[in-house]
Amino acid sequence: MGKRRSMGKRRFASFPETMAPPSALSVAKPEVGQFDPPKRLLCGPGPGNAHPRVHAVMALPQVGHMDAAFLRCAEELKSLLRYAWQTENPFTIPVSGTGSAAWEAAVANLTSPGDKHLVLVNGYFGHRHCDMASRYGAEIVRLDKPWGGVYAPEEVDKACAEHKPDLIWVAHAETSTGACQPMEELGAIAKKHGALLVADTVTSIGGIPVLLDEWGVDACYAGGQKCLSCPPGIAPLTLGDRALEKMTARNEKGEKVANWYLDMNMIKAYLVTNDFGTPRVYHHTAPISMAYAFREALKILAEEGLENSWARHRETAEFFWDELTRAGLECHVPYENRLPSLTTVKIPQGVDGGKVVTHLREKFQIEIAGGLGELNGKVWRIGMMGYNSRKENALLVTNALKDALQDQGLAP
Repeated sequence: MGKRRSMGKRRFASFPETMAPPSALSVAKPEVGQFDPPKRLLCGPGPGNAHPRVHAVMALPQVGHMDAAFLRCAEELKSLLRYAWQTENPFTIPVSGTGSAAWEAAVANLTSPGDKHLVLVNGYFGHRHCDMASRYGAEIVRLDKPWGGVYAPEEVDKACAEHKPDLIWVAHAETSTGACQPMEELGAIAKKHGALLVADTVTSIGGIPVLLDEWGVDACYAGGQKCLSCPPGIAPLTLGDRALEKMTARNEKGEKVANWYLDMNMIKAYLVTNDFGTPRVYHHTAPISMAYAFREALKILAEEGLENSWARHRETAEFFWDELTRAGLECHVPYENRLPSLTTVKIPQGVDGGKVVTHLREKFQIEIAGGLGELNGKVWRIGMMGYNSRKENALLVTNALKDALQDQGLAP
């Protein structure tokens, strides 16, 4: 038999002096246990509970972000997203980030310093657009409404005639108020005045009719964590022909997008295919598992069918609103402008709304949320979105609310 190698002290390759380990570590190793998050029914303004199939695909093996298999996944995802938004825009992509990243991508790429933005402010997120766009040098013109109100076409037309904006921003679904803005005439108004129309569909995509091409929306963004039942971390963005023309014109003038990560001129070379066989160009490491999840969420929506998903959200909402009325509670937004996916419920006089939120979370493992901004302390925001949009959840939340109110001495 040959000589057996010594099993004594293991030898290590020597370290270069600049990489030599210290004789002792200065920060002690932390002791943490297994993370075990509570199992909650997420019925706040988002995120909602992801579909079990979506969670499952996140465990699939990762491939590289330039791998042909991943790029095929991305193309299928984009096709499904066009269906969800009812648009044929070639530039329809997943952005590596949450809905706010897709939002900022739209702002960064479509705003030249000095551009005028007409912002339809009827809730918290209108304020956010004013802040975001101003950081890219936009001049902000606000058209304000009470929180929960919506705009008539003639109001927008008049403001455009007076201020001559380069861009109009509108929340189709204002997540802070639960109001749904009618969109049918806004695209024609924007085009008439030479402005781009940018729409926030974070809380509407998949839950209520969103018809971007029919409405003439030039740019749109959303999130995956609401009616699409995907965990947050990846978000859709679409740019139509007029938006792309604005990008091209800026590029030809040598005007750089003031955000490297969200520069869609570079992302286009990675995620948008062409007919010339040009190879894809690396930009950043895409979130592989999140792309799997988003594709599966959109696939589930397509299997159900848009019309069926819209109808389910509406039926659940109508049932929920009826149950709230029976419980003596009142909705903040008038019926005709109410979002089926998110309801703002007025907090009764004398009730501590924050304690109700805590009561539902600690006693029933149900998450709802309080109001933002002008509605802070005045409403609860309750979402019945995507996988969670079911009548049994509406009944469960209503009964939990009644229990919380009884705990504060308010009879149902």
